[in-house]
Amino acid sequence: QVQLVESGGGLMQAGGSLRLSCVASGRTYVMGWFRQAPGKQREWVARITTIGSTNYADSVKGRFTISRDNAKNTVYLQMNSLKPEDTAVYYCAAGRVAGATPALYDYWGQGTQVTVSS
Repeated sequence: QVQLVESGGGLMQAGGSLRLSCVASGRTYVMGWFRQAPGKQREWVARITTIGSTNYADSVKGRFTISRDNAKNTVYLQMNSLKPEDTAVYYCAAGRVAGATPALYDYWGQGTQVTVSS
């Protein structure tokens, strides 16, 4: 059983930056970030494999960067040029198979709120 704890969310003006962190209680393989806005389905944002291979949703490509520190069991999401449509609860997830489908991920954090004002 792996526990994931996110931090770093908050309120930011459009154009600003935030960095989310997710600390895992044990070794993880594929790590992903998802987000869910009110009334919408959970949306995949980015994922990173153990060796650092990354992939991004088109909506965040060029603005967000996912990275990881395996020694610290931590994954990060650097979010730049934030837009109001980035407002959502952001979730960290861990799994064994890389992909964009929530069902591929076995463990989930509790989520952290990101609010971007216009």
